[in-house]
Formats: sequence, structure tokens, C-alpha cells
Amino acid sequence: MRAPNFWAAESGGVAAAALTPLSWLYRLGARSHAALARPSKAERPVICVGNFTVGGTGKTPTVLALAALLAEEGVRPHILTRGYRGSERGPLRVDPAHHTADAVGDEALLLARETPTWLCRDRPAGAAAAASAGADVLLMDDGMQTPGLAKDFCFAVVDGGAGFGNGRLLPAGPLREPLACGLGRAHALVLVGVDREGVLAALGPHDLPVIEASLMPGDEIRTLREQPIVAFAGIGRPEKFFETLAENGCNVIAQHAFADHHRYKPGEIAAIVDQAKERDAVPVTTEKDHVRLPLDSRAAVRTLSVTLAWRDPAEPRSLLAPLVTRCRRG
Repeated sequence: MRAPNFWAAESGGVAAAALTPLSWLYRLGARSHAALARPSKAERPVICVGNFTVGGTGKTPTVLALAALLAEEGVRPHILTRGYRGSERGPLRVDPAHHTADAVGDEALLLARETPTWLCRDRPAGAAAAASAGADVLLMDDGMQTPGLAKDFCFAVVDGGAGFGNGRLLPAGPLREPLACGLGRAHALVLVGVDREGVLAALGPHDLPVIEASLMPGDEIRTLREQPIVAFAGIGRPEKFFETLAENGCNVIAQHAFADHHRYKPGEIAAIVDQAKERDAVPVTTEKDHVRLPLDSRAAVRTLSVTLAWRDPAEPRSLLAPLVTRCRRG
């Protein structure tokens, strides 16, 4: 789905107010689910990377950056993901050379390119499978609101350009849970990009470590500057992708925003490719979108990769040091 405009408004206006009673029901359901859960303790330490809102905040790059940091410390991380919008239930180890986005979801494919990744709707079962396969530590992708597996450390990822929206719960706003509840379970906050929406001010009495980070474009950006671009994306906030291109000197002459995790039809991509040809431009999308394109369309579309860069890599390293020590002790 596309995030409605009133989610980003200061108060949400009439639409948010009308949907607030449904937010109360959503909150009641979430509380009941959490109260009935009996978290399972995994054999290995569990580091959760989640967020408080629906839509993209930078979780996937954050998970990969943490995996790289842990590997540098000499421990073997494995990633657990639910495989959003994939047909498989798992637990299974994702193979990018074999699995498709329809089977395991787009995020699982990107994660598995870099680090051993397990698709598991049942997180405890996935944790057991990863431990048996040699994992020293488990990185749980998008699990802050998943109570079935106990967490040793939780990173909450927040997009500085979107913040917490209008501060209301679904469907009146973008929050998955009351902000105070989420902040109470988080051990650290990863702020991605410049804080344009008052994220730090909204933390209130919650004295959380805040790790600043930014998304850095890959080397492809050098050649993408050389000719006009028709950009398209179906991620949580497509505007962030378009802004990244423009801020890095690209000439974006047209842009097309789709819903998060959009399943592209051949005709949609053909129209974008034709538009680019007519204007002597190149069609460009994200890596996450590219794995969802029809196979025969992928060669015609270029991608821009992004990685998460820590402002100070010593900060996440210091926070994870006790868990790394546990892993080394076995």
C-alpha cells in the first residue's frame, strides 16, 4: 500500500480523527497478542532490528551493516526474516541463485546475497535452524512487534526524513504500537539521515543511545550522472530514492512511485522503458525493486545500491561488545 498523505501531517486532520476508533481496536489486538505470547529463548544471542512505523526506514541496510560489523569482530551472524509477501513459510535458508521474490520476498534475497539468511514465519524454529547451521549470533529483521522470540538487544531504526508521522496508531497513522511502548523495549535508536521531523525531541524521558547513520549510494552513481534518468520505486518511501538521485547530481526527468513491495507487471515496466528511450534516458530503480521485476525486463533497467554508513562505527561496536564476548565464549 501507499502511505496516505495524512499520516505525515502534524495532526492528521479529519481522516486521522475518523480512523482513530479503529486505532483503538488495533491497539487492543496488539496488546492481547503480546500478553498471550510466551517468548522462546534461542540458543544464540538475538539482536533485533525493527522500527515503530510501517514503511521503509532503512532496516535492510542497517541489518547488513550490523552483520558486517559482527563479522569483523570474528563472530558468525545469521539473519532471520519473515519473508514478507513470499509464499514460503520456512524455516529455510534463502538461496538468491534459486529462490525468487515471489517465494521468499525481496528483502530476503538482498540479505542473503551478503549474509546467511533464514526465512521463518516461526522465528523460534528459524533460530534453531540457524544455530544448527553454525550461527554464533542471530540478527532478527523486523521483529520489534514479534513477541515469540526473546531478544537480547533491540535496535529501533527511524528515518530522519519521516520521523513518527502524525504520531497515531494504524490506520489513523503509521505507528505499529504506541511510541512509549516501543521506546521502552528498545535498547538503542538508529537515526538514518538528518532529523527533519523532531525525532530526538519526541524521545522525551527515554534515555536511549542514538546512533547516527546515513545511506550512501553505490559506485553506480558515477555513471548514472552521465545521462537523464527515469526513476521508479516501490518502497516504503519512494521519494527518498528520488531525492538520493537528485542530491547526488543525477538528472531525474521523470519519476514513478509505486506501493511498497509492488509486484510489477510487464506492461508497467515496458511503459517506463519506452518513456526512457523516447527521451534518451535510462530507467533506474532500487535493488529491492529490481528483484521484483519480470525476468525479461531486468536487463533493461539499471539499479542504484545503497549501504548504511555509521557516523561513528565505534558506537554500535561498543553497544554490541558484551554480546560479542558471549559469542566468543560459546
